[in-house]
Amino acid sequence: MEQATIKKVAIIGGGLGGLTAAIRLAHQGFQVKLFEKNEILGGKMNQFVSNGFRFDTGPSLLTMLFVIDELFDSIGEKRSEYLEFVPIDPICRYFWEDGSRLDAKSDVPKMIDEMKKFSADDATRYENFLAYTKRIYDITADVFLFQPMHEIKKLVNWQTFLKLFRVLQIDPFRTVHDGVSRYFKHPKLMQLFDRYATYNGSNPYQAPATLNIIPYVEYGLGCYYIKGGMYQLVDSLKRLAEKFGVEIHNSVRVEKILHQHNRVQGVQISGEKIPAEGVISNVDVVVAFNELIDGFPKKQAKLNRLEPSLSGVVFLWGIEGQHQQLAQHNIIFTIDYESEFNQIFEQKQVPDDPTIYIAITSKLDPNHAPAGNENWFVLINVPYLNENQNWDSEIVRLKKVILEKLNKIGIDISEKIKFEKHITPQDFYDKYRSNRGSIYGISSNDRMTAFRRPANRSREIKGLYFAGGSTHPGGGVPLAMLSGKMCAELILERSAISHQLSAK
Repeated sequence: MEQATIKKVAIIGGGLGGLTAAIRLAHQGFQVKLFEKNEILGGKMNQFVSNGFRFDTGPSLLTMLFVIDELFDSIGEKRSEYLEFVPIDPICRYFWEDGSRLDAKSDVPKMIDEMKKFSADDATRYENFLAYTKRIYDITADVFLFQPMHEIKKLVNWQTFLKLFRVLQIDPFRTVHDGVSRYFKHPKLMQLFDRYATYNGSNPYQAPATLNIIPYVEYGLGCYYIKGGMYQLVDSLKRLAEKFGVEIHNSVRVEKILHQHNRVQGVQISGEKIPAEGVISNVDVVVAFNELIDGFPKKQAKLNRLEPSLSGVVFLWGIEGQHQQLAQHNIIFTIDYESEFNQIFEQKQVPDDPTIYIAITSKLDPNHAPAGNENWFVLINVPYLNENQNWDSEIVRLKKVILEKLNKIGIDISEKIKFEKHITPQDFYDKYRSNRGSIYGISSNDRMTAFRRPANRSREIKGLYFAGGSTHPGGGVPLAMLSGKMCAELILERSAISHQLSAK
């Protein structure tokens, strides 16, 4: 059947995936309209400014810089004229309530020295662990990260077949925790490397050990901050989109994705049809089928059966004084890590003793807080939305827990909080329409689900594509941008095929 040529593309959502796709398509001459329901672009990569304090409210660090550089190169722009990347050192400062501390380093000898404080034997196995994580990256990256793996034609080549023959080497049948415990025996070091499953919104005691790719991405490829704040990336992508003619509409809610005879027709806004031959949904895929796409109840039910990732409660605190004990990125661990994840995923309740993450960008950008003050982004992992939650009472309890845990490591801010704002899973749903308030889309706690994120191209509706953290290849800054790249490339390929058919 002859395919319709795509000339007009409507993009729903101005997150990193949607912006990346918009830039690439507009650069190739497509007419692109982008609709964002919020006042500003960025999706969960956002910012908040009040009382002289500035906060990044989403991702707080950057990996896989080459993904961003490739985007700029592909459109003839110089990334260095837009963004400055700053290496983070230490990558993170880890605290335990018994007073022990570890500064995670990308420099291997320095990291080994840090680990020796806990276990000399474990420290000797660190390089073997990195080799293990690198092997997973080398085997999986081309297949699972850099191309739309649901497109069978793209996988039919000798290079892919050779890598698939090495599938056991990506450790898919053990859990993250089991994979980590092959190399480390000290409970604190195991806890440190188990933590990386949360980058995917998953439980290290259930998610496949293939996710041990994540430590390599951070330690092997490097960990960076964007000078001026992470939101600078969104601002730069917005400038590029406008430069190439993308028509951006903020504060505009798309009501429906219109389709007829299983072919996309455009989008509906305020009851009016906006025609388009191609639509990219940068909305959570589950929410898209629940709210925007009519006529596919079986697909909707299938998606709703998938377990959402964990969510989070965020405190944005303007703190009086400077705290040299803390780095730019900090973790204060719970005593019982397995119990924390059991409460989140099995009992679906906010942990009694949660792990605490604190990011302070004013360490590198002093103008993010008034002189002599700091801006604290404090995150607690919690379950996705369910009927047994009362966020008003949980906010009060969690604040008390955080202050107590800080006191145990020698930091008292009880009288130093000059400004406070909090964000709950309900806010994540209301503002970003994330599935049940989850942060990372679908969890990878089921071994097969980890390899079956929703595809970038709809099988139900021709001309409909999906970008963002809820779809392939996953959540996080570089992967969301790669999803946008994949959508753009699939549209370009379809348009090229349509052009060839029409020329015959």
